[in-house]
Amino acid sequence: MHLIQAAREIIKHHVVPAQAWPPQQLSLALQGGGSFGAFTWGVLDRLVEEHELHLDTISGASAGAVNAVLLASGLAEGGRDAAKQKLEHFWRRMSEAAAFISLANAAHIPGMAPGGLGMLTRALAPYQFNPFDLNPLRKSLAAEVDFERLRKDAPLHLMIAATRVSDGKLRIFRNNDISLEAVLASACLPQVHRAVEIEGELYWDGGYVANPPLVRLVHESETSNILVVQITPVKIDHRPTTSGEIARRVDQITFNSSLNSDLDTLELAAEVGAGQKIKNLRIDRIAADELVENLAEKSAADLDWPFLVRLRDSGRLAADKWLRKGAHD
Repeated sequence: MHLIQAAREIIKHHVVPAQAWPPQQLSLALQGGGSFGAFTWGVLDRLVEEHELHLDTISGASAGAVNAVLLASGLAEGGRDAAKQKLEHFWRRMSEAAAFISLANAAHIPGMAPGGLGMLTRALAPYQFNPFDLNPLRKSLAAEVDFERLRKDAPLHLMIAATRVSDGKLRIFRNNDISLEAVLASACLPQVHRAVEIEGELYWDGGYVANPPLVRLVHESETSNILVVQITPVKIDHRPTTSGEIARRVDQITFNSSLNSDLDTLELAAEVGAGQKIKNLRIDRIAADELVENLAEKSAADLDWPFLVRLRDSGRLAADKWLRKGAHD
């Protein structure tokens, strides 16, 4: 069943609506998708302005994991305003670093404009293309997040997904074992960066196996109100014909497949009456491609600041609409 149809069927036939809106307790499932994660930044930026709304559990993969950790770190260190500041500071850092790297690469690789770097990364493994494993994400996260404090004082439950290279299975890092390396592992695209080693195991991007973890989030969350923030485009309106278009569409399908599977699993559980939690479950979804025009044609590697601001503003608008209309949707 199509993703949107599956979500609607769960809500229509198997969900008991919350009595009050917006809900006082909410858990979030934050999808990964590179720079499209700035849309999630906007969603979170708006949600934390609702002082009566408290977050219980957040699951995330890749950019979703990054946003989740930034939010939790800000809440732990200085409350809602600090969380908003950390999210903005981080995305500014990433945009500035991307601009510097693009200029440096264009200057040092003869004939290679920044837009052509994707061809180079497809031709070479990161061990050749990026032999020193330079990663601006590491520096930006280290500057914004005190991981030791986060492990001790996180005001919510975190579930960060990564893919174990050895067997392709999901590893979820929770509060006590969340570290800089764990978040880097969750966001490690193997075409760009070396696998991240943690406790003798190698990890790649969590989006390959759980983007984001949803069934486990439902199981571990204390609330029956779940909001999925989906940033990988669901639909396209044209036939992919070029190699670039085909590769982009394959990536979009791949990174949405686990979410589709989790929604199907929850729908089946609701149909067979698998427990009171499932009966009371309400799953809502905010999708970036429903608000950002032509998102499916954009690059998830685009960290140009005006593009990130456009995504953030769209995310804020989407969250505001959800807060105002969700009770009747």
